[in-house]
Amino acid sequence: MRLYLASHRIGDAHARLLRMAGPGARVGVISNAVDYLPVADREAYARRVFDPISEFRSQGLDAYDLDLRGYFRRSEALLAELSRTQMVWAVGGNAFLLRRAMRQSGFDAIAPGLVWAEQLIYAGWSAGACVAAPSLRGLELMDDPAVLADGYQPETIWEGLGLIDAAIVPHFRSDHAEAEAAERTANWMVANRVPYRTLRDGDVLIQDGETLELHAGRT
Repeated sequence: MRLYLASHRIGDAHARLLRMAGPGARVGVISNAVDYLPVADREAYARRVFDPISEFRSQGLDAYDLDLRGYFRRSEALLAELSRTQMVWAVGGNAFLLRRAMRQSGFDAIAPGLVWAEQLIYAGWSAGACVAAPSLRGLELMDDPAVLADGYQPETIWEGLGLIDAAIVPHFRSDHAEAEAAERTANWMVANRVPYRTLRDGDVLIQDGETLELHAGRT
């Protein structure tokens, strides 16, 4: 199994990610975690701050926008799309909204099997990393479970994808707006005896085979 789970953006293991993906790999960038934001704000962020599609293309990967809303109730079409894709990259935002998109598109039923069979790399940061866990319990201290966007069902989905065996708490003790919430979330995990991994910005959890390993960031 191959996983690349970062706290913030691509993290500090770019070279490792490129080796895992391979030259020219087709990468589906899933941005549904920010579907609650106005389109103009999302476009401005991509222009001024960070655009994962442009970033991956600059590194020689064939990146494209994989909008799961286009596959709501069309899981067979999503399976066909993922069969042509070597890696998915789920961006940060609201983990609960992203999880809804994965349920309504059938991604949560399709992708884990492809990942376990090493036919697909699962990667992402913040919310995109958090949904790889067994459960999203505790993350309500960081993300609002009630956040919705057009076309989304209101039911909160607490189950994660189950690709790893512990919860992920991103932005832990980092220079990030969510650092305080991350501290509260980690304390909740301890109090409720939930296995968890904290990630500082720059850190990446990487699995390229049998073992999930921490690549510590430079800061």
